[in-house]
Amino acid sequence: MRHIASLLIVLTCLAPVIARADTRGSDDGPAPWTLNVYFENDLFGETDQNYTNGVRISWVSPDTNGLVSDPQYPAWLQRLNNRLRFFNRINDKLEHNLVLSLGQLMYTPSSTERYDLVVDERPYAGYLYGGIAYHTRSDDQLDIIGLNIGIVGPAALAHETQDLIHDIRGFEKYNGWDNQLRNEPSLQLLYEHKEKIFKGQLIGALSHDFIAHGGVNLGNVATYLNVGGEYRIGWQLPDDFGTSAVRPGGDNSTPGRHDYRRLSPNGLFHSLHAFFSMDGRLVAHDIFLDGNNFRDSHSVDKESAVADFALGLSFITGRWKVSFAHVFRTREFKQQPHHHKYGSLSLSYSL
Repeated sequence: MRHIASLLIVLTCLAPVIARADTRGSDDGPAPWTLNVYFENDLFGETDQNYTNGVRISWVSPDTNGLVSDPQYPAWLQRLNNRLRFFNRINDKLEHNLVLSLGQLMYTPSSTERYDLVVDERPYAGYLYGGIAYHTRSDDQLDIIGLNIGIVGPAALAHETQDLIHDIRGFEKYNGWDNQLRNEPSLQLLYEHKEKIFKGQLIGALSHDFIAHGGVNLGNVATYLNVGGEYRIGWQLPDDFGTSAVRPGGDNSTPGRHDYRRLSPNGLFHSLHAFFSMDGRLVAHDIFLDGNNFRDSHSVDKESAVADFALGLSFITGRWKVSFAHVFRTREFKQQPHHHKYGSLSLSYSL
């Protein structure tokens, strides 16, 4: 784990080198830069509570194999780059990408008017973080290692962000932010593996596939094991690893070597598909429910098993991919009266 964390920090320093690199990663088409923007909010589910808002912006580099001729790219890092194959032991045509991201999450109870501590509801909490991740991918497999560094508490500016949005939209403000979790620096290390279990043609351009995933997240914000998958069916399925989400490991919309966004970036290629996805987690620790690690704070009794189920649509036009899903999340803590639902919108643009 220490070696992986050190590698991610070094890769951050190489971002200026990557910016100058030749972006042609394969003979099939130039490897693009990809900008991903994610927005999740429970107003899509006509509520304003629990996991109430999440935003993230991610910048995905072209294939770092194009750096091999750059004099500022260390030889030892190139050798390490070649050895980070994970489950891709046989496939020689691997691509590697660096991902930089910035995000904010927000959690609130359901009571909007109370100024006092609502002991039987989840704590107010905000989380602001920056992250760096490294992707190793083949046509059918994607491995992600990532490191997120941030802050939980008032310094995450969740209170100010919610007040600003509620002022703009004319919504009632929440009065209990003085009871939010206290400031605590955060460090998260994650690994996730994604694999296309099957893909096939149905009728004409109509096809379907299934992408399974599994991973682990370690740190003082959350510690859990997760497993799940996504089934897609539609016209001209993209060559990527599914629908992006704010959750860790969610940067999977970068086009692969056979994707039309890469082969014909100036065309008007259109793709439309529906998807159903599931992610189940065995949770050992969740700061947003367990409270601060090093200070006394409000907490509730969390559920050790949580699952998200999403149903949505995604389409591609030109260099753009747009996806929207309704997400249903099972109860996260024992006092929670029912499941939670929210909407997840993602925009991806390949340069």
